[in-house]
Amino acid sequence: MITTRAPLRIPLGGGGTDLSSYYERHGGFVLSAGIDKYVYIQLNTLKVEDFIRVKYSRTEKVEEPGQIEHPLLREALKYTGIQGGLEISAMADVPGRTGMGSSGSFTVALLAALRAHQRRELSRRELAEEAHRVETQLAGQPAGKHDHYLAAYGGLSCLEIAPDGRVEVSALQLSNHTLEELRNSMVLFFTGIQRESFDILSQQQQDTQRGDAQVVESLHEVKRIGYQVKAALEEGQLDRFGLLLNEHWQMKKRRSAMMSNPRIDAWYEQGRRAGALGGKILGAGGGGFLMFYCPSQHRLALRQHMADEGLREMNFQFDLEGAKVLMNI
Repeated sequence: MITTRAPLRIPLGGGGTDLSSYYERHGGFVLSAGIDKYVYIQLNTLKVEDFIRVKYSRTEKVEEPGQIEHPLLREALKYTGIQGGLEISAMADVPGRTGMGSSGSFTVALLAALRAHQRRELSRRELAEEAHRVETQLAGQPAGKHDHYLAAYGGLSCLEIAPDGRVEVSALQLSNHTLEELRNSMVLFFTGIQRESFDILSQQQQDTQRGDAQVVESLHEVKRIGYQVKAALEEGQLDRFGLLLNEHWQMKKRRSAMMSNPRIDAWYEQGRRAGALGGKILGAGGGGFLMFYCPSQHRLALRQHMADEGLREMNFQFDLEGAKVLMNI
């Protein structure tokens, strides 16, 4: 019996520059935080049976990996060369399709379990790269390197992505006081909207590859703001971070009309009127979680406004461990 977990994440700056269509030409930079909401994988070896049973939102029972309909489970098993005699179950603290990188965390946790089953120990970098390869190259999903690296490393991490795809990971340098104040100032609300990121990310890939000036310039600006966010946080200028979030969101919306919608725009403006300095929809956009940065004196009003709109707050802490094997019996 093997149980693994990998954290979900909250991007703080530079999101979108981790897609190959951008970083292969310009290099990428993403600043992000792992949080204590996880995807869990449980793997059990079947003693006297050779089939494969996988359980996620549905259950599949097959004779060999190529018959599995779930693309990430299928390709991960094929990639690792594991043939059968397994039961694999997936669980998560947060619904999928909500902008927290759940597919990347799923793939990282799954590969951590499969490699533990093979008694093969991977570094965090190797785990992130294997997960990225399985999701993007083998399963054909549009995804950047951000999700897999944050799921593997956790923490508040800066990702410098070279044009050749090499990722340098460094920890954000924050005092304990700044870290606690940052956590208290970030407020998350679930919009109730679950959406597929496939269309948004695929369109961004295509627009960037053909050199769409507005999309490419938006990504340049988002990367520039990402570096400014890093500087503001490391200098303890948290309100400056909140204002930069607002700039980041306005710039992000220029990439696609699918990033937002009238309901999201209305919630965002209400949050700003209640006292939040900035915020954004997490992930590719279009729904999921709405994050605000809000000074302490306005948080009660912000929470009341969002509750009146039917949005549910989700409390969280930062995850500082990354992907982890919880049990290996």
